[in-house]
Amino acid sequence: MQKLLIKGKKDLTGTISISGSKNATLPILAASILGDKVKLSNVPFVKDIFTMLELLKFIGVESKIIKKKKLIELKKTNKKINTLAPYKLVKTMRAGVLVLGPLLTKYKKAKVSLPGGCAIGTRPVDLHLFALKKLGANIKIKNGYIIAEAKNGLVGARINFPSVSVGATENALLSAFAAKGKTIISNCAVEPEIIDLINFLRKLGSKIMISGRKITVNGKSFSKKKIYHKVIFDRIEAGTYLIAGALLGKKLVIKKIIPKIIKCEINMLKRMGVKISVKNKTLLVSKNKKLKKINISTKPYPGFPTDLQAQLMVLMTQAEGISKIKENIFENRFMHIPELKRMGAKIEIRNKTAHIFGLTKLTGAEVMATDLRASVSLVLAGLVADNRTIINRIYHLDRGYEFLETKLKKCNAEIKRI
Repeated sequence: MQKLLIKGKKDLTGTISISGSKNATLPILAASILGDKVKLSNVPFVKDIFTMLELLKFIGVESKIIKKKKLIELKKTNKKINTLAPYKLVKTMRAGVLVLGPLLTKYKKAKVSLPGGCAIGTRPVDLHLFALKKLGANIKIKNGYIIAEAKNGLVGARINFPSVSVGATENALLSAFAAKGKTIISNCAVEPEIIDLINFLRKLGSKIMISGRKITVNGKSFSKKKIYHKVIFDRIEAGTYLIAGALLGKKLVIKKIIPKIIKCEINMLKRMGVKISVKNKTLLVSKNKKLKKINISTKPYPGFPTDLQAQLMVLMTQAEGISKIKENIFENRFMHIPELKRMGAKIEIRNKTAHIFGLTKLTGAEVMATDLRASVSLVLAGLVADNRTIINRIYHLDRGYEFLETKLKKCNAEIKRI
């Protein structure tokens, strides 16, 4: 099994180009079922993307990958479409459940395995099914599969989510695409990745309007035209390297981003005393020896993202005083804390809130990744720690970070895969 070996305390100098967003690409790939020929650029070639392409191939959508140009071309095969998404292709990746909506709206039936992914909480698909039922689908769960049917097609409806969910909003949009009449989705997620999906669906011909947390979709027939779409940048990757720069940046440049999309993250780090200057689509970040404590809560966009909670916690260990993070999105997203404690971090959890005691000297140790974002928090901890850190189970990392070691090595980090 592969591991990462990191020798810490190396200042980071150089330029990091941010990849396309994994979390935007996955729903757009699912949406390609609704089109005829699709070309996507700025695609991050990480494990989850290849898993989704394998699932699409099983369904009957062919893909051609042009790695050098970061391109994927997708088109239907001549064979009959398979409306099954099997367990073996959905078990490692939660986004697999997103084929449910497009299959159901286009082919009037779908059988999709209950999803897997990171073990960061229950993350039930109840809200996905709630939306589909509102659109007229008959649904049952049997032998670990969601079996959905809409013999006469889906029909537009009002969907008022009881709580904000990114995945459920995406599946509702994908299902409403060809539902008869108008669909109004309220209390929905408005993450940049969802806006990117909406822009893609508009290119397919869908009339979608968005106002606050309300999205209106007018159903349409299926497009036969060829469309092109460039995926947005990965704001979580950008935030991760921003935090790396806050820890060790001498002169770290982060490019290919849209600063206003990560305004919350930039402001949060500035409040801690991190030196960040913004110019067009580029950030320059440098460490500050005196970081200030801060209290934050994870929230749906435009709030502070749960996907950066673990990374920010590492930075908080280097701030003076007691910082606090309240995790409001997932109930089991503090699994990185025992591993950080092995490296010397002083952290206590009380009532869904982590209390991080700083300034703490971190020391290299052998640790184990438990999920995608936890794994990269251990990389950040290893970079700032004394001596050598070994990170096990890095397959989690490969699900969502493209060329991580290469990008960090170019900026003077001592990191290698063994």
